[in-house]
Amino acid sequence: MRIQLRKTFDFQAAHWLPTFPEGHKCRRMHGHSFYADVVVEGEVDPDKGYLLDYGDISRAVEPVRSQLDHYLLNEVEGLTNPTAEMIAKWVYDRLKPALPLLVEVRIHETCTSEAVYRGQA
Repeated sequence: MRIQLRKTFDFQAAHWLPTFPEGHKCRRMHGHSFYADVVVEGEVDPDKGYLLDYGDISRAVEPVRSQLDHYLLNEVEGLTNPTAEMIAKWVYDRLKPALPLLVEVRIHETCTSEAVYRGQA
């Protein structure tokens, strides 16, 4: 049986978007309560009855989360232009080595806006 698991984590952070036009509200420093969905996918081990322990996902996520939580994202290495799109890819790239079954990272910047990164095709 093929299954997807989704684990959500949050982080609070500030950023400003340097590529937006002068005068745009996102060009000014502001903050968000971000949510990130980490999605893994694979075949369930019939002997175990599960794909992956949610605790294993949490352990893989925590070092990445701690690099973002309560920071100015523009100062985080690799995030000088911290759009939701770039944050999704940044998180994916850092999680993939620890979570080989990772297929998607979804960054919720607000309750109505999100970016999804699924790796390179």
